[in-house]
Order: sequence, then structure tokens, then C-alpha cells
Amino acid sequence: MFPFIATPRPDRNGGFTLLELLVVLVILGLLAGYVAPKYFAQIGKSEVKTARAQIDALEKALDQYRVDVGHYPNAEQGLAALNAKPADEPHWDGPYLKKAVPNDPWGKPYQYKMPGEHGEVDIFSFGRDGAPGGSGEDADITNW
Repeated sequence: MFPFIATPRPDRNGGFTLLELLVVLVILGLLAGYVAPKYFAQIGKSEVKTARAQIDALEKALDQYRVDVGHYPNAEQGLAALNAKPADEPHWDGPYLKKAVPNDPWGKPYQYKMPGEHGEVDIFSFGRDGAPGGSGEDADITNW
């Protein structure tokens, strides 16, 4: 009878508008801008703490080496003498580390000086920048 019967319109509450999506993206951007710097600052602090702990462990292993052998490894033998017996050390009773000598948290080898300038031996890392000196996370981490 009535050919023009109105059919019900589909409900438009099924999705998000572009404005709502933009508001959510702005909020996420603000949160990321606030949280990310604090997060990355904590990572830098933990790398410095890790380097200090590793240097302390290396120093203790060197002390044990000295007790057994009678002296610290020379500069040529370096920290490798903690894991591999030097050819001319009959009293070596190592290995003095459970694993290989680690690199610092930034992937660079620890520096070793015998005789040291600040003590009997100097063990240090140049920090994040890999260069002597610096400040903050770029500062040298030492055993003195």
C-alpha cells in the first residue's frame, strides 16, 4: 500500500569519531613525553651501578689472584689472567671469575693498569661516551 515506507537508519554509535581518536593520541603523546625521559634516566643510572659492581668484583678477583700468586697480573697479562693461567705463574689457582671478564655495560673492555696511578692497580671504564673524563653518565667509573 505505501511504497515509500521508511526503513530504520543504522545506528551510528558503533565507532569512534576522528576527533575522539585525535584526543586519545594527544593524551598518549603527552604521557610518553612525560614518562620516557624518566625511564631512560633510570636505565643510565642502572648502567653506572652495574659498572661499579663489576669493577668491585674484578678488584676482589685480582686480590685473590694476588694472594695465590704473590703479585697482581702485569699490564701485559691484564684482566685475562683471571681466567687463563699465565705461562710463567706456577702458583696460579684460578680461574678467579666464574665467567669471562665482562665488558662494561656500554660494550667496551674495562681498562687495567699495573702499576696503577691511584693504587696498586687501576681498573676503570670510560663510561657511556667511551672517552676519558666527562660528567654524569659519561663520567669515568673507577676503583679509586
